[in-house]
Amino acid sequence: MPVITSALHDLREESINHMLWRLWRNRILVILAAVTADVIATNSALLFIYWFIRPLNIEGQAQFDNTPQSAVWFFVALLNAVFFVTYEVSGMYRLPRGMSRIDESFKTVATVTTGVGIVYLLNLVIPQFGLINVPIVTSALLGGWGVLLVMTVLLRAIYRTNLANFRRRNIDVRRVLIIGALEPGQLVYRSLMRDLSLGYRVVGFASDAISVGATVYEATVLCTFAHMGETIRNHDIDLVIVALSGRASTELFDIIMRAEDAHVEVKLYPDAFTLITNNVVSDNDITGLPLLNVRNGALANPLNQALKRAFDMVFASLVLLVASPLMMLIALLIKLESPGSVFFVQSRVGMDGAPFPTIKFRTMRSDAAQIASWTTKDDPRRTRIGSFLRKTSLDELPNFINVIRGEMSVVGPRPEQSVWVERFRQEIPYYMRRHKQKAGITGWAQANGLRGDTSIEDRTRYDLYYVENWSLLFDIKICIRTFVDIVTGRNKGY
Repeated sequence: MPVITSALHDLREESINHMLWRLWRNRILVILAAVTADVIATNSALLFIYWFIRPLNIEGQAQFDNTPQSAVWFFVALLNAVFFVTYEVSGMYRLPRGMSRIDESFKTVATVTTGVGIVYLLNLVIPQFGLINVPIVTSALLGGWGVLLVMTVLLRAIYRTNLANFRRRNIDVRRVLIIGALEPGQLVYRSLMRDLSLGYRVVGFASDAISVGATVYEATVLCTFAHMGETIRNHDIDLVIVALSGRASTELFDIIMRAEDAHVEVKLYPDAFTLITNNVVSDNDITGLPLLNVRNGALANPLNQALKRAFDMVFASLVLLVASPLMMLIALLIKLESPGSVFFVQSRVGMDGAPFPTIKFRTMRSDAAQIASWTTKDDPRRTRIGSFLRKTSLDELPNFINVIRGEMSVVGPRPEQSVWVERFRQEIPYYMRRHKQKAGITGWAQANGLRGDTSIEDRTRYDLYYVENWSLLFDIKICIRTFVDIVTGRNKGY
């Protein structure tokens, strides 16, 4: 059975990874195409100024020709960097698929104007830092702004037209599962399929009201609500839209959690809105539907995953390097005090419920597992050196080996034994959501004093908050708080 369970987990993880990679690959390619269009527009405007506007002003031309080439190239690099940052901050690379060309043009005008203003101001102040600026006359400034605006709008229009054509040919499409096959779900279906250039393809419905296999319009009811996760994985679903009416908030929340657990984006169609507006919907993200975004955890983003992994590798490598003499001393003391292994290796449950072997310094007698399985305060099974290691948390130093191996993270929910996980998942709502990321050496719960034999409900609340609100600064904050608590004696394990 363990072999079968492990194989099923590997297949499920492979399916999720494939789905996420396909989704983010398409997004990255689309963003790169938009960036390319903007870079061409920006530098085309510079060439236009150089070839056509510069000769119109004799004085300005003379000043420019006397400017060192190094200063000119620095200005070109500065201009491109400023416009990339300005476009990113203004959301030009995250525009909704259903955004109208007019709205995009208005946004482009505001963004380009802001970028030109920032470049102009930076060019004025860089001499204060010992750099040579490029002389900009009024005609070049206004002419460049106008040309850049025209070029950006034109190339963006060409980009959007080609992107729409690609999406009609099923390139860069979002595969959608609609939760609910009655009137709200049918309205969502009609809206999505009205314009195929937006790149949404409804794979099917999930419904408890209409039997599985029935056809609604041209889509099939694929599953009940209880089997959403399996359906999402089997059909490579990218987006789940919840379109239900008359549901209790707890039931709706449970449905949303099931969808989120499958690592897909979730949007909610608020049926109450249609009652207020009599089904006259406003312009929004998807063909005018008033959809609400259900926030996914930050670590659903592969870029954030890579950032967290880089932090883990650097942090763990430094700790192991600096602490290696201390770890050798601890190993010697453990061996001298009691017979048995230096390390205590135990199977714990990690990301997506997968078991992995945690490595710690042994702090108890060799027969401790036969006496009890849950650690308590003043545990009689501890050795003398073990008591010291637990109070100072030095017994967890070998956990950094788990981090290097990719089984754990520096910060995350603390891993539990499978027997306790099975019990907690039945007793505590949404307990398994804490396993949506790697287990950690320390965590938000531990940084708030919840260690050892403390309320598992409270620890779970802190863990879920961390999973939903991760950031690199949050990790650093938790590491600092944990270190301070250990040094001051507030963080004492047992």
